[in-house]
Formats: sequence, structure tokens, C-alpha cells
Amino acid sequence: MVRSGGRLVGSVRGRLAGQEWEVSRLLVAPDLVDRGLDRLLLEHAQRVAPPEARVVRLVTDRSVLGDLRRYRKDGFRLAEGGDDRGGRVVLTRVISRR
Repeated sequence: MVRSGGRLVGSVRGRLAGQEWEVSRLLVAPDLVDRGLDRLLLEHAQRVAPPEARVVRLVTDRSVLGDLRRYRKDGFRLAEGGDDRGGRVVLTRVISRR
């Protein structure tokens, strides 16, 4: 979670499922969209993935098309069966450990 002056302005959730680090509920306050907070939250979520995680599984919403393009640039790919046509999209990316 990210707070500014006591106000919740962003959050993201990560949980381990086998060898997949599922990242979801990436939310940013509407008045702070397009300021890079979403990227910082996603980078943080990936950084804190446990060592046994081999893949990041990002669950997001089709309505954020600009974000989908950016996620693809960052190495995420549409997971098999990852588009449920109901608006939810699942993208995956192999975790590179340095």
C-alpha cells in the first residue's frame, strides 16, 4: 500500500501459488493515474516475489489498454486462456534473478 498524507493512493497484492507469483489488485487513486505509481507498485511486487517463484502472473483489466501495451513492452505475454472476454486479462512473465 502507498499512502500520502494518510490517504491511501495505491495498492497491489501478491501471493504465491506453486511457482507462480500472482500479482493482482493493482490500484491507483484516479487523480494520480499516469504519474508512474502503477509502474512503481508493479516493480515492487515483482521485487518482493519469494525465491521459489519462477513466473509472475499479472491479473489485470482489459479496460486499461495503455497498460496492456506497456506490460507487453516489459516482457509480459498473454497467458494461455488469459482473456476471459469478461474484461479480465492474465499476463505472465518469467522472473529473472540477478
